[in-house]
Amino acid sequence: MAQDRALKNRPQYALTSVDHALRLAVMLQVEGPLSVSDAAERLGVARSTAHRLLTMLVYRDFARQGDDRRYHAGPVISLTADAQSRTALLRTIAMPHLHALVGRLGESANLLVLAGDYARFIGSVESTQALRVGNREGMVFPAHLTSGGKLMLADLTVDERAELYAVERWRGRSDERPDVGALERELDVVRERGFAINKDRTESGVTAVGRGVRVGDRVGAAVTVSMPTVRFDESRLVDVVTALALTARDIEHDLHAALRVELGV
Repeated sequence: MAQDRALKNRPQYALTSVDHALRLAVMLQVEGPLSVSDAAERLGVARSTAHRLLTMLVYRDFARQGDDRRYHAGPVISLTADAQSRTALLRTIAMPHLHALVGRLGESANLLVLAGDYARFIGSVESTQALRVGNREGMVFPAHLTSGGKLMLADLTVDERAELYAVERWRGRSDERPDVGALERELDVVRERGFAINKDRTESGVTAVGRGVRVGDRVGAAVTVSMPTVRFDESRLVDVVTALALTARDIEHDLHAALRVELGV
């Protein structure tokens, strides 16, 4: 039952304006201020459309307009300045590497971070193939079902995982709580392999392979490639995992360098 509830497919009658507004809210929350032009470019819409969306977010306190005329996260969704700046820095550094990964493999690429017991997509680059996995930026899925989420969970301590999956934290959604023993066994395999696979567990018809990204001394993020399951073949796994490892290494290198500059060391 928990697996069925986790499946997340695009609604048949998706409301594009709602989707755009929600994506903007997430961008403001995790990346920081946006101008109208920035918002229009990211969504692929006209400036007038972006302005209307941002105005509605301001009206509902999801955004606020600063003296610089840019839009900032409003009181409903504001993160601490440190959390926002670090997430924004990670995304900025990772995006060129995600584009390169898409170029290498021809499949969509993503960057995820852990948010409690969920994995949040903070960056996404779509493949150019006609049949492809779409942009996942801003979406969240149960961490124990996603390839990237499993990599980050595997790096937590036993006590940290026990706290995340304690029965009392899952009141009201106990039927979605994973079998902790089975999860621990699965995470043992993930640690041994150094990568994780999610085949049809969060979205039917979608397979993802992930690799962890070290942020400081922890696996604080993950990079993944997502593809239609019909195109997933285990014969590709070595190439996919190798490309992911190179991408994770390059992101870690650039992030370490940026943090050293930020700290003045």
